[in-house]
Amino acid sequence: MPLIVVEQLEKTYSEGDIVTPVLRGISLAINKGEFVAIMGPSGSGKSTLLHILGFLDTPTAGSYRFDGKSIEEHSEEELARVRNKKFGFVFQAFNLLPRTSVLENVKLPLLYSGVNEGEWDALSRQAIGAVGLSHRAEYEPSQLSGGEKQRAAIARALVNTPQVIFADEPTGNLDSKSGELVMGTIQKMHQERGHTIILITHETYTAEYAERIIRLKDGRIESDTKVANRRTGDSFVK
Repeated sequence: MPLIVVEQLEKTYSEGDIVTPVLRGISLAINKGEFVAIMGPSGSGKSTLLHILGFLDTPTAGSYRFDGKSIEEHSEEELARVRNKKFGFVFQAFNLLPRTSVLENVKLPLLYSGVNEGEWDALSRQAIGAVGLSHRAEYEPSQLSGGEKQRAAIARALVNTPQVIFADEPTGNLDSKSGELVMGTIQKMHQERGHTIILITHETYTAEYAERIIRLKDGRIESDTKVANRRTGDSFVK
């Protein structure tokens, strides 16, 4: 059974008498452990789709089943619990707290996880080590490069050992070399830990790290193809 199944998903936004359709009948399935890139021009609906898949927004019509259960079967409290425990998020803007160490930033998802507080430090340091930032654990974001900030954000997404990592334009604020290091880190998480990765990007070179590319246009799926020749990420420098 696929981990994610959406059928005839629609999303519209209304402001007064103006109705703006963003997603128009999206149907797709994503298996556990897949690495999928969702591409499309600005306004194609790719970030809206990610927000719905990540329980950050709700569809106007259609159905979404995660791990066999419809989103409509969850209460708001259950949605929040699943989102915190089973999903990890990496955004273009990093969203790290300033004047707070990498270690403390990575601990944040554990506040609502139910994990014993005595385990937070070890779990956070393990996640930081997994992205090659152990030597920066006590640094604040202002002391990190752009690529290091994004890898810290990836560590924060990993700390709860989620089933799915959603990455929304994770290289958008980075130069090409830093972007390659970040994508190599994400690919490593997929290969070594088996995370399901859903990547939003407008960059072809970034999408080519995935196994499968879904292209959106005007809120519809234009194509859904397997990647024949995947990129291989460079190892990061520890």
